[in-house]
Amino acid sequence: MSISISPRSRTITLILACLLFIIGLGGLHRFYSGKIISGIIQLITAGGFLIWQIIDIVRIIVGSYEDAQNRQITEW
Repeated sequence: MSISISPRSRTITLILACLLFIIGLGGLHRFYSGKIISGIIQLITAGGFLIWQIIDIVRIIVGSYEDAQNRQITEW
């Protein structure tokens, strides 16, 4: 079983995830990765009351965050 790699950038995903702390918008990284429904939920709940947002940021840094097609976003 091989791992599929997403064409999306991990750098952009990380920057969008950190925007919650800069301008108060959580979930933008989920829209970028194609996860629209969970992006809306994170936007409404301020990143899942920060817990969900922090978990996503750690997963992005580690390289285990996936896009909507279950492909890992690994390329910086």
